[in-house]
Amino acid sequence: MPNTAVFRLDSQLTYKLNEDMPLADDPLSTIFAALADPTRRAILARLSAGEAPVSELARPFDMSAPAISKHLRVLAEAGLIEREVNARWRICHLRPGALRDAHGWLETYRQLWEGNLDRLVAFVEQTHAAPPAQDAGDTPAKP
Repeated sequence: MPNTAVFRLDSQLTYKLNEDMPLADDPLSTIFAALADPTRRAILARLSAGEAPVSELARPFDMSAPAISKHLRVLAEAGLIEREVNARWRICHLRPGALRDAHGWLETYRQLWEGNLDRLVAFVEQTHAAPPAQDAGDTPAKP
């Protein structure tokens, strides 16, 4: 029989961890998950030059049409691209401002790390500029 106190503590910790975890359907998490794949990043890079039909987006990749379609669906669900049917063509284009939330989140942490690195540089420069401290016991004895 399991120890009930340990089981209760484990359950409380698990609940607390799950409570603090971001939701999988959080828009920012969805954007970063979409950006995690190099194929999707390459598609976004191509679309940054302008809209393109799906056939053109698929051309550089050695993968099936359903695989490309899945990548495009992930990008569309993340709100990064829009797809439309224009006569016989399926055209994709970037959504303006789609990365604004991700950029804001990254900018917050860039500023935090930049500040930390600036303080580290100042500390190292101050440490190297200061003369070494000597204790009374550190002075060499005179012959």
